[in-house]
Amino acid sequence: MSSPIFSLLLLPHSAPPPMATICAHRTPFAAAKPQPPHGGPRPSPPSIVGSPRWIRPSYCSLVSRWWSAAERRSRKEDEDWPYLSAIGKAADPDGGAVQENGLLDPTLLAIGRTQNLGDDSIGEQKTEELAGVLEEEETNGDDSVSASRTVVDSSVEVSDSSTVPDSIVEETKAEKEVLMSSTALDVEEEEETDEQEQTQTWVTRTIVFVSAEAAPYSKTGGLADVCGSLPISLAARGHRVMVVSPRYLNGVSNKNFANAIDTGVRIKVLCFGGEHEVSFYHEYRAGVDWVFVDHPSYHRPGNPYGDSNGAFGDNQFRFTILCYAACEAPLVLPLGGYTYGEKSLFIVNDWHASLVAVLLAAKYRPYGVYKDARSILVIHNLAHQGVEPATTYEYMGLPPEWYGALEWIFPTWARKHALDKGEAVNLLKGAIVTADRIVTVSQGYSWEVTTPEGGHGLNELLNSRKFVLNGITNGIDTNEWNPTSDKHIPFHYSVDDLSGKAQCKAALQKELGLPIRPDCPLIGFIGRLDYQKGTDVIRSALHELFQDDIQFIMLGSGDPETEDWMRWVESTNREKFRGWVGFNVPVSHRITAGCDILLMPSRYEPCGLNQLYAMRYGTVPVVNCTGGLRDTVENFDPFANDSSGQGTGWRFSPLSKESMLSKLRVAIQTYREHKASWEGLMKRGMSKDFSWDSAAIQYERIFDWTFVDPPYIR
Repeated sequence: MSSPIFSLLLLPHSAPPPMATICAHRTPFAAAKPQPPHGGPRPSPPSIVGSPRWIRPSYCSLVSRWWSAAERRSRKEDEDWPYLSAIGKAADPDGGAVQENGLLDPTLLAIGRTQNLGDDSIGEQKTEELAGVLEEEETNGDDSVSASRTVVDSSVEVSDSSTVPDSIVEETKAEKEVLMSSTALDVEEEEETDEQEQTQTWVTRTIVFVSAEAAPYSKTGGLADVCGSLPISLAARGHRVMVVSPRYLNGVSNKNFANAIDTGVRIKVLCFGGEHEVSFYHEYRAGVDWVFVDHPSYHRPGNPYGDSNGAFGDNQFRFTILCYAACEAPLVLPLGGYTYGEKSLFIVNDWHASLVAVLLAAKYRPYGVYKDARSILVIHNLAHQGVEPATTYEYMGLPPEWYGALEWIFPTWARKHALDKGEAVNLLKGAIVTADRIVTVSQGYSWEVTTPEGGHGLNELLNSRKFVLNGITNGIDTNEWNPTSDKHIPFHYSVDDLSGKAQCKAALQKELGLPIRPDCPLIGFIGRLDYQKGTDVIRSALHELFQDDIQFIMLGSGDPETEDWMRWVESTNREKFRGWVGFNVPVSHRITAGCDILLMPSRYEPCGLNQLYAMRYGTVPVVNCTGGLRDTVENFDPFANDSSGQGTGWRFSPLSKESMLSKLRVAIQTYREHKASWEGLMKRGMSKDFSWDSAAIQYERIFDWTFVDPPYIR
């Protein structure tokens, strides 16, 4: 029977034990967590004096339990068991392999050789060296009792038990049983600790998200989904997270802020020629501090940016108020009993929050405030930059010498008339200039923004800061978008049981008044009706697509001409087409679950979420090869993996009617004639990990890099 002690010594030493596991018998995880000095990079895990990395806590606790039993013997009995001392010294190699009598202990020499972490090749001798034999004979005083002990194959056995007193033999068996149970308990403790560490991080930070919208409180697009989900994932990993966004009261969204309470804190913001009082509301939910900035400019009908008449004319003022309030919130709000403090990490999202990075550099750091803070700009859509006339700069409360950071000159062809100088201020440009790091919402988009085609005039500036530019693909809320529990769909299904998918399709066809035909491919489109989403390509191709036996559903709002076109097509093709003008969350869930194919012919797509939702629900995406669509949809190859296939959908390029129709027809043919391949496409898409936990880990890496260097603007 193998001894548990030497069995533990054979644990692989290539992976060091987590810090929380090492400290399990010393201090709680929070107390043992290393903190970076002065905002520097994450330190290496602190070593435990006298304990090499390969010593697992179960081994340490095992040795301590063995010694507790051994100490109950007399000193004379201890001398009869010298291998206990040898094993104990294995936990303290700094003491060397020298015994009390000054001789080298061969057991420790063998252990030391096999656990030489500096040379992995030596580890190959582990089995041979630990399988060596150590024989010692000792004489016990007057009784002259000799005991020969042998270590074979990492086990400790008494080779001549006939010469050992029965009491000692029984005591040894009892100790072995205790050690066996102790080992099992220790293994369970390690597994529990490892599970906890998957949701923990080495260095916790105070993080402040600043956004014009955050789900479920306010939402018009993907920005709200990101700022409503990513903070929760980061908080679950041990960070202290605050989200700052406006408190929109438009008569419809008022109920969304019902649980937010007035903090009683008021600040004065000097901008736009006056002094404006701002208050803060707070709700603690899902481990995150949700802070809502309250000002009369947020109390009006419409969405966060405009109404039926277009964008609000004072949006620059409204979001300047938001940025000033966001900079003050970590200093003045005692959330949970204490403020976030000056050493905060600001995550500014799109142009609405871009002024935060400029304010930190221009109005706080020069006076010694936020000198250890950092800012990260997250670009969700570079096409929207917050460009306003140059004359508005003086109203934003910034020092005159900082005008160059926001200065923007329109090219000649974009000016309205010959006397137009093209002078403007660009809020997003100001953040690109002053932020410590820049992140886009997909890796592909991080490259596209540096090109003339995708840079929207900022490509040269972004190229100059390419060394701090990264891309991280957005995640999705896997609790809300889950086909096994979605409350918006009539039937549930999973990757192991797809029967509910066909039932959802039939229910959707019935709901929209389409003929219920299980074998007819059902194609869907969900999104804004505008030039970016490629709806003009759909309009040009739909007549030819109707020559095939298919059904088509469109959900969205935007361009009035496209909305009228949807109504006309539905009236002339009642058997094949349905258009839903507007946006409806439950209907979008049912379309995602009921369709066979999701079409996304976007001209540019920073990340895209609908294709992620579609794959989650077993709906196969057909997308234009751009931005996040290229990153997340893998082209189908039926001959890969020994003809079992690989891929999750189809990508087409260039964006044209011909290339889109070509891929759609391949998808339709695969659906009809190759059911096994189609089922493989569905299951591979449903098996993908698009959770925010994966994205949060990548964001933490960016956080570490951000604090390695001093602030970009000091």
